[in-house]
Amino acid sequence: MRHVFPCGTPALDFVGTLKERRTPVPIERIGSPALLDSWFVHAGLLDRPPGSDEADLRAALELREAIYALLRARLTGRPLPVAAVIAVNRRAAGVPVVMLLDAAGTSRTGKATQALTELAREAVEILAGQDAALLRECGRPDCTHVYLDRSRGRRREWCAMRSCGNRVKAAALRARRRA
Repeated sequence: MRHVFPCGTPALDFVGTLKERRTPVPIERIGSPALLDSWFVHAGLLDRPPGSDEADLRAALELREAIYALLRARLTGRPLPVAAVIAVNRRAAGVPVVMLLDAAGTSRTGKATQALTELAREAVEILAGQDAALLRECGRPDCTHVYLDRSRGRRREWCAMRSCGNRVKAAALRARRRA
């Protein structure tokens, strides 16, 4: 499976691993331990697959949904859900990925639980820091990617122009031509 990273940070891209979450049949991009391992490597969290198992996958899905619940609360101005806060904080308190300097630059090693700790910590930094004001959800109705809007005028509408932006613009053009 090809992983996508349009959101600007691993924590937000991780939330996007459940694609089209408001549709009747969302698309799961990390539905197996092997896919989770692959995502960790492609996201740059680890240099090698950590050998995730089913328990790691369950923990990852739980963390992903807790982060999404917190993001939705921030985006809609609601209080943060207590259960999600507890789940993210518990994971953020774990042991982080080991990062070492080597001849090639750096190496990042660890287990799946350590990669999840990195994601939880990044989510805490985003949600509690100044970047929280930059959070946006993609304007394409079927897309639920949440991203940081760092555009000059803070008017970015889509998670990625190549995918969602082009789809929305093409649909608008077709509608204008029909009218």
